[in-house]
Amino acid sequence: MSLAVVEPWVEEPLRAFVADTRVVLALVLHPSGQVLGHHGFARAIDVMSACALAAAINASAGELGRQLEGRPFTALYHAGRRRQVFLAQAATPRGVYLLLAVFDAESSLGIVQLYVEEFRSRLAAAAPAPVAQAPALASNFEGDLNRNLAVLFGRA
Repeated sequence: MSLAVVEPWVEEPLRAFVADTRVVLALVLHPSGQVLGHHGFARAIDVMSACALAAAINASAGELGRQLEGRPFTALYHAGRRRQVFLAQAATPRGVYLLLAVFDAESSLGIVQLYVEEFRSRLAAAAPAPVAQAPALASNFEGDLNRNLAVLFGRA
C-alpha cells in the first residue's frame, strides 16, 4: 500500500479507510487544497492537481448548496464508466478537512459511505488540539508546499 502523510495524526484514519474500502486512490486535504496524506498516487503533480480540483469542487458545491438548500453540500458522488469518485467533508477539532476517494468495481458506493462515517470519527479523535498558525498564503507558502511534497514522496 503506497500511503504517505504530512501530518502523522492522519495516517491511522487514512490507512484504516483505505484497507476497509479498497479504494484505488485516497486523499486527505485541507479545504484550501493543502495535502495532509494520500494513497495510490505515484507523482507529486497528480497529488497537487487532485488537491486543487477537490478544493475547487468543494468550494463550488458549498456555495451551490447554500443557494439551493440554504446549507452547503458536504458530500458529492460521481460515477464514471470504470471508476467512481466520492468527496466528503470531515469535521475535526482543528477544522474541516476533505476526503477524496476514487474506487472501482472492487468497492461500492455503499461501502465507501459506510467507512467515510468511520473515517470522520477516527480523524476527529486523532486530531490534535488546534494551534495558531500563519495564514495558508504566507510568504513561505511555496517553501512549505515543496517541503510537504518532499516528505510525501520520500525525498526529505
